[in-house]
Amino acid sequence: MIQNYIKIAWRNILKNRGYATINIVGLAIGLACCLLIVIYVQHELSYDKYHVNKDRIFRVVHDYKEVGSTEQHQIWGNAPIGEALKADFPEIEKIVQFSGQTSILLKQGENRFQEENVFFMDSTAFDVFSWKILAGNPHTALKNAYSVVLTESTAKKYFGDQNPIGKTIEGGLAAGRADAGLYTVTAVMADVPANSHFTFDALLSMSTFRKGRPDVFEKEGWDYVDFYTYFLTSKEFDPTKFNQKIPDFLKRHIQVHENASSKYGFHLEPMLQAYMHSTADRQPGTTGSFQNLYIFAIIGGFILLIACVNFMNLATSRSMERAKEVGVRKAIGANKSNLILQFMSESLVLVFIGGILAIALVIAFLPFMEAFSGKQFGYSTLLNGTTWTIFFLVTLITGILAASYPALILANFKPIKVLKGTFSNSKGGTLLRRGLVVFQFCLSIALIAGTVIVFSQLNQLQQQDLGFQKAQRLIIDYNFDEKVNNNLEAIKNTLAKDKDVQSVTASRTVPGAFFPNAGTEIMSTDGKMTNFAPSLYEVDIDFIPNMGIKMAAGRAYSRDFPADSAHSLVINESAAKLWGYSNPQDIIGKQFRQWGKEGTVIGVVKDFNYLSLHRKIEPLALRLEPSSSRYLTVNLQNVNQQTIDRMGKLWAELAPHRPFLYSFLDDNFNRQYEADYNFRRLFTAFSSLALFIACLGLLGLVTYTAQQRTKEIGVRKVLGASIYNLVLLLSSDFIRLLVIALCIATPLSWIAMNKWLDNFAYHIEPKWWMFAFAGFSAVLIALVTVSFQTFKAAKANPVDSLRDE
Repeated sequence: MIQNYIKIAWRNILKNRGYATINIVGLAIGLACCLLIVIYVQHELSYDKYHVNKDRIFRVVHDYKEVGSTEQHQIWGNAPIGEALKADFPEIEKIVQFSGQTSILLKQGENRFQEENVFFMDSTAFDVFSWKILAGNPHTALKNAYSVVLTESTAKKYFGDQNPIGKTIEGGLAAGRADAGLYTVTAVMADVPANSHFTFDALLSMSTFRKGRPDVFEKEGWDYVDFYTYFLTSKEFDPTKFNQKIPDFLKRHIQVHENASSKYGFHLEPMLQAYMHSTADRQPGTTGSFQNLYIFAIIGGFILLIACVNFMNLATSRSMERAKEVGVRKAIGANKSNLILQFMSESLVLVFIGGILAIALVIAFLPFMEAFSGKQFGYSTLLNGTTWTIFFLVTLITGILAASYPALILANFKPIKVLKGTFSNSKGGTLLRRGLVVFQFCLSIALIAGTVIVFSQLNQLQQQDLGFQKAQRLIIDYNFDEKVNNNLEAIKNTLAKDKDVQSVTASRTVPGAFFPNAGTEIMSTDGKMTNFAPSLYEVDIDFIPNMGIKMAAGRAYSRDFPADSAHSLVINESAAKLWGYSNPQDIIGKQFRQWGKEGTVIGVVKDFNYLSLHRKIEPLALRLEPSSSRYLTVNLQNVNQQTIDRMGKLWAELAPHRPFLYSFLDDNFNRQYEADYNFRRLFTAFSSLALFIACLGLLGLVTYTAQQRTKEIGVRKVLGASIYNLVLLLSSDFIRLLVIALCIATPLSWIAMNKWLDNFAYHIEPKWWMFAFAGFSAVLIALVTVSFQTFKAAKANPVDSLRDE
């Protein structure tokens, strides 16, 4: 019987190639999208799970509470907490600390590269993390000062196919610290897996850092921030009990001043939450978005549902063609279960073919998925047993769900009515099909509206007035080089002589790049010196005018005031409010103390978005300290390759020991939104596919409806109906259904997208026209789909349909 069922199923597919193709293609696209999203979700949820002791690794999250502001949490913190935790808590087996991400110029022979992704790391790193060592001893590789561990790709970049162990590589100053020298390669490790919450290209020994700055590791160094602290716990470790001991730990190690304006604390975070669930600032690497993951999972479900709805719609709408077959089978003894099994078998054959086509589509489009998402999956992902299990279950469940209702409908036909010719489609079946069409296009319209809102929000990011000028700013990164900083004014003046250069400035950071915080005391409104830790920009005298930053009160740094270099400070409006001054003019002339400098506040700049628009503008101090600079910002009148080439030649003359590393400020700043742009590309692609699948199903329904009403169309044409009247007649029912779908989809998509927009401190408000556009687009696309087939039916010769009995 099974063989007979499959044979009949195959004959029906060949007999109705058009409908079978629509069903198979729709299901294949739905299953392919679902599999691609499963691969993406699996990848996002797999971060850091390759570590052997992943469940026992925790990290310290530092908590800072300033008076009058919300509590801030960041991973970046002090060094002494590591040794203190290890000494006080026996349940902590290993502590590993590493510095903030470091940029360092490494040279080996003729090979010279500025490495941006480097950390100073404790020697216990390989006892805690499960990174694979290819050569060298993992337990001693980072023990001695001036030791370096290279990843496999970095080792090949400098040494080719040679064995680098024991060889030396020259390191320049890393972030301005006194750690230049010859580093000995003590180990080579495999490249860090892509599914790690932080990655690197080389590790320098923390003992090198200690040699340059021993003071920050002492008991008094709790205020110096430049380290990440992770630790491995015993198997009996209880995070709840540990958290209860933290207050006593802080009392033992930190002296709290009664008049302190800020409160320090910390809590633990499992490493497995670092990528997807951490909300703390100053992460050692990138973080994911669980909300976006959730959205993609929902979209995958939507697409699969739309494909299933297509299947059910087409199967039930064609039930009349199978009615006599069912009647005959029942009359000769077939029972209900036999018929259900037969029609389920036919449906599962279609699903099986669709599944094979889906796999082919995934193999073909996986590279595009990688490009869209910014992730590296590789074809090896398809060999994952979990992926195949999920795909098999999804395909099987899809086939059963999509086939069950049509099979039950067909199996319930009454043979007497069918064979007498008195059987007809029920009103319930018609209502069901209409309801499914509404459901399909409700999802499609919601996805279109979501796409419009995502595009609008990301366009807003591009067009938002940031409070500074980022266009045509060439950034030259010389990584705190002392020779450059010692000759800064001469270099600036030489670059400024170029015909396309309007101005040049130097600074430690630029908008969108890393910056530190600085403990700063300013006289508050009550006349007391109050300490906060605003963000810090160390700049030269030309920074504010070069960046086009406007003043809210007072003045910018000026060469006309020599005292500015030692006794003046400029802050932003948010910093003035932090110290209690709602009117920025009122803080001008107030006393300040910051990192060895004392003097008065001379100016307040208007707030500018030096952070991404995901976050509100935070308090900022702009300290005049050109000797701490890392970047030169060249304001260009014309940006072209000739200008860049001239800048490169000038740089080679001015700083021959430094590579010409340049970028543009707008590109650097927009890089903060890379994850958002990837989200937009994926959202748009999957939304388009959902709409395409819905239109496929609509095309099949319209084609079938037109065939069922062939004689009616013929009679109407004979009686004088125009092609326009007939197209309108056949299309109007579907358009009404789309209008209903629009009314349902609008509030649902409005609620969902408002939640997504909450991720941005500065975001658009969804407008009515966005939903109107989504509805109009869906109606237009559906109308084109419907009209093509209805026009074809309306144009047919009525004689052919009326003489056919």
